Amino acid sequence: MPLDHLGINIPVVAPAREYYDALMPLVGFTPFLAGEDWFSYAPVNGQGTQLFFYTAQQEGSYSRHRPGLQHLCFLVESRREVEAAYAWASDRGDEVLHEPRTFSEYHPDHYATYWLDPHGFKLEVVSFQHGG
Repeated sequence: MPLDHLGINIPVVAPAREYYDALMPLVGFTPFLAGEDWFSYAPVNGQGTQLFFYTAQQEGSYSRHRPGLQHLCFLVESRREVEAAYAWASDRGDEVLHEPRTFSEYHPDHYATYWLDPHGFKLEVVSFQHGG
C-alpha cells in the first residue's frame, strides 16, 4: 500500500507556507487543505502522497542527523525540472548541498539536487529520465 500522507512539524506556519507555496508547483504539488495552524499539498494529478505541515507543539531545533526525518525527495519528470528547482533554491539563497548532477552511486539515472529549506529540512528533487 502506498503512503497516504506525511506530516511534518514546523516552528511557525506563515513563513513556511510562503516558502512551500512557491516551491510545490515546481515539483508537481498544489495546495490541498489548510487550517489556522497547518497546511498541506497534494500531487497535481491527484494521485500519490500528500504532505502536511503542522505547527510544532514543543520548541526545539531540528537536525536531519538525529533520529527522525532525514530528507524529503520530490520526483519530477525531467532534468530541466531538477535544474529549475535548483535555480529557485539558489536564487533564494538557500544552502545548496549538491548542485544538479547524476548520482550514479544510487542509480545510473539518478539526476538530483539537494538543499536545505529555512528550517534546515534537507530537500531533494530527482528525475530518473535520461537526458532532457
